[in-house]
Amino acid sequence: MPELQQFKCPCCDGAIEFDSSLQKMKCPFCDTEFEMETLQAYDAELNSQPQEDMSWNTDANTEWQEGETENLRIYTCQTCGGEVVADETTAASECPFCGNPVIMTGQFAGSLKPDLVIPFKVDKKAAIAALQNHYKGKPLLPKVFKDQNHIKEVKGLYVPVWLFDTAADAHVRYRASRIRSWSDSQYHYTETSYYSVTRAGGIAFENVPVDGSTKMEDALMESIEPYNLNDAVDFQTAYLSGYLADKYDVDAETSIERANERIKSSTESAFAATVTGYATVQPVNSNIRLNNGRARYALLPVWILNTMWKGQKFTFAINGQTGKLAGDLPVDKGASRRWLFGIAGAVAAAFVALSYLFWLL
Repeated sequence: MPELQQFKCPCCDGAIEFDSSLQKMKCPFCDTEFEMETLQAYDAELNSQPQEDMSWNTDANTEWQEGETENLRIYTCQTCGGEVVADETTAASECPFCGNPVIMTGQFAGSLKPDLVIPFKVDKKAAIAALQNHYKGKPLLPKVFKDQNHIKEVKGLYVPVWLFDTAADAHVRYRASRIRSWSDSQYHYTETSYYSVTRAGGIAFENVPVDGSTKMEDALMESIEPYNLNDAVDFQTAYLSGYLADKYDVDAETSIERANERIKSSTESAFAATVTGYATVQPVNSNIRLNNGRARYALLPVWILNTMWKGQKFTFAINGQTGKLAGDLPVDKGASRRWLFGIAGAVAAAFVALSYLFWLL
């Protein structure tokens, strides 16, 4: 039995019907009329698009060479199970993730060797100053927190990330509209015209970072971006001297999903920025194909401080290259109530004063 071909309206995506009185195809939802040849050409264009392909080759990672790990030691937290790597001259006494004691378990072994590292540019003194400045001008921050959060215990940590490079070919379709209004002596008129807008082209991505550690929150790590990868150098164990390095526990293959999310979002935003001159623009669908994708393993510098307040952990992260800081602060509920009551009292006083002035007038 032959299949009945059905066309979708390019304007509203509704099913289009043939109108015998017009001898045209007409959308019953938005009343747009189409010639059959136009719809056939449009449908052929949609069907000719290749399938979306966002696959990667993640096999080109470096193995450790013989003798490179001789001076590396691994430390394991007794509380959260976190593992950090340091050179043999670095004393690791507290976990950078939870602040509890760590123990040295022996010689580092396994894992891939990082391809790149961005050395620390912000020193510990500058990191402490950034945290102290972050606390200023926050009247609802508990005073005890500022006094007892062990700010000097901030630690320099290299966080593992996967850097994704790729070229993307994209085809994105939008539903757009223009609105025209006018009036006469009796009525006000509004005419809405709908358009199907297509954008296609190529875009390249370099060094799209994805956090390779489950112990470092993705949102926190992304909030201290960007890093300038022009400062990245080939990894050498000497860069670990005086710092800790987290071992990746999220591999490149697992990180692809997040990389694709970031690439897809950036591609759609870049293409949408070219659709101008319309009252409304809504994306209908997008088709993205990746070419020559590769992933590299890198270590990025972060100053990190974990502190507890009334049983809740607060984590602060500082970009060790730029000094950008992110982290949540606790709120003193007593101070918050006093602050709200103070505002309410001031408003009430102002209202009384204005009422009295009005009565005098």
